[in-house]
Amino acid sequence: MKSEITISELANLMNVSVHQIRYFEEKGVLGPAYTDNNQYRMFGIEQIYQLAHILLLRKLGVSVQSIKNCMTSYSADQYRQLFHHSLREVDAELLRLKELQQFIKKVLHEQQNFNSQSNQYQIKQRDTTYFASWIEMGSNSKLDAKLLAEQAKRVPNLFELDIHYIYDGSSTITLCLETQGPGDFSLPGGNYLSMQSLIHEDDELEQMIEQLYDYAAAQSYTIAGPLILIERSYLSLFSKNELHYELQLLIESSTKSERSNNHDYSTDNN
Repeated sequence: MKSEITISELANLMNVSVHQIRYFEEKGVLGPAYTDNNQYRMFGIEQIYQLAHILLLRKLGVSVQSIKNCMTSYSADQYRQLFHHSLREVDAELLRLKELQQFIKKVLHEQQNFNSQSNQYQIKQRDTTYFASWIEMGSNSKLDAKLLAEQAKRVPNLFELDIHYIYDGSSTITLCLETQGPGDFSLPGGNYLSMQSLIHEDDELEQMIEQLYDYAAAQSYTIAGPLILIERSYLSLFSKNELHYELQLLIESSTKSERSNNHDYSTDNN
């Protein structure tokens, strides 16, 4: 009884296609033990192990053209280096996927949050936040393609981030990005009056700002910090030709604000 198997049996055993095995044969990295009288290529236990090694090297990212050299000349130390290199690549890919997972969760959370709070006034409690300055421009200027292109290399994945516009009453608007630690400046923790809306034209944004200040005045809130405009461009995927903006104003705590917090709006953590 023959101890070797046919190419079809080998393919079934190793969970690959016959075509793939034939490709390895064509490239000279695998060959049969012998060809029988019926011209069937027969494979033995040695070829099974050889194919297993080929498939492992392919899984590690080694090209078919390089496999023959690996299997004929690599030392144990070279194989260890190959595995370490593959491990570093896997770690980098896991980090990329983890960052993508966090971004997807962020988008879903922000989109759900916007649906429930659009065009409503809210009080949000936020901790001290640190920022890195990105662009400074005149208060009457508009962000344009040229300005973005000049700054693009400084910020990877720019439009996956929340862009903060800081209006401090001066002739300059600072565009900044949140950082994990102390940056160029910070915004204090506290209660922030907030309003979210979709904007199509610039004059709509001006009206939104005016409405926020009018509401703060009507509620007798004392404004204790600059106007913060947060642009979340990634949310425009959900609403064509409109950008999502959130306005925030730091307000001082007062008896009236605490009373309004209990009756007029809900408190949310940013």
